[in-house]
Amino acid sequence: MTVSRIKLGSQGPEFSRFVAGFWRALDWNKSDQDMLTFIEQNIELGITTMDHADIYGQYQCEAAFGRALKLNPELRSKIELVSKCGIKPAFDCTPDRYVNHYDTTMQHILYSVEQSLQNLGTEQLDLLLIHRPDPLMNADEVAEAFAKLQQSGKVKHFGVSNFSASQFSLLQSRLDFELVTNQIEISPLNMQSLHDGSLDYCQQHNIAPMAWSCLAGGDIFTAQTEQAIRLREVLVRISKELGADNMDQVIYAWLLALPVQVLPIIGSGRIERSRTTVLSEHIKLDRQQWFSIWQASMGHSVP
Repeated sequence: MTVSRIKLGSQGPEFSRFVAGFWRALDWNKSDQDMLTFIEQNIELGITTMDHADIYGQYQCEAAFGRALKLNPELRSKIELVSKCGIKPAFDCTPDRYVNHYDTTMQHILYSVEQSLQNLGTEQLDLLLIHRPDPLMNADEVAEAFAKLQQSGKVKHFGVSNFSASQFSLLQSRLDFELVTNQIEISPLNMQSLHDGSLDYCQQHNIAPMAWSCLAGGDIFTAQTEQAIRLREVLVRISKELGADNMDQVIYAWLLALPVQVLPIIGSGRIERSRTTVLSEHIKLDRQQWFSIWQASMGHSVP
């Protein structure tokens, strides 16, 4: 079973509806060959979009992916590579930094892309995102960096991550081409983007957002808060009603029901999780089931 594909914006790329996320790739303890097999298995499912960031794994996750890709270079033409930049954490490997901070200067953006290209073993990124809103971001400078990267052929498309509607609009106003996505946190435990205008803006401008932490880092299944307990009860009930294999599928189906064509990121290194997750594309919640999950999260009915 192959997942569908979504076009990002009017001029953007075509991505797989589900995205493979490599934030915790080093925690999977995969050899280069195992990582290659995992990539190939995702491609077989139709999951061709691979999400990275320069800082993942203290700057090591992209390199691990690149080593795997080097074992079968032909796979590069079958996948879409996404990376992010703009965060400078105070990692052990960066002793010169004493505080976590952001850097969206042109110098850092250009440098970060060069490092990502080198680590991933590719000549071009399909999509580059600014990882977090930077209060010191000069939109004109970011736009100039994006233009340089586009003209040089090092990056095909651009977007942002965790931006509010106004922050997205600010950067877009400085560009001659469209930002194609906003990668934001969306889950039944964190529905802020449903209410703060972020998804409204995406729908208004035909932007397909990417969703990270769709399962709230596992808290939906393990947390003992009143909210998490309410959600589990409702998710279990709806899973039985729909004949779903697990709560995960119901959660992803809940996300896919949003009218903005969300692209959920799967952050697991287990291909079995990917196989069951893609089946959620064929699970349809009715409105009462969808709002039952909304109500369980909010702790009250709609007004």
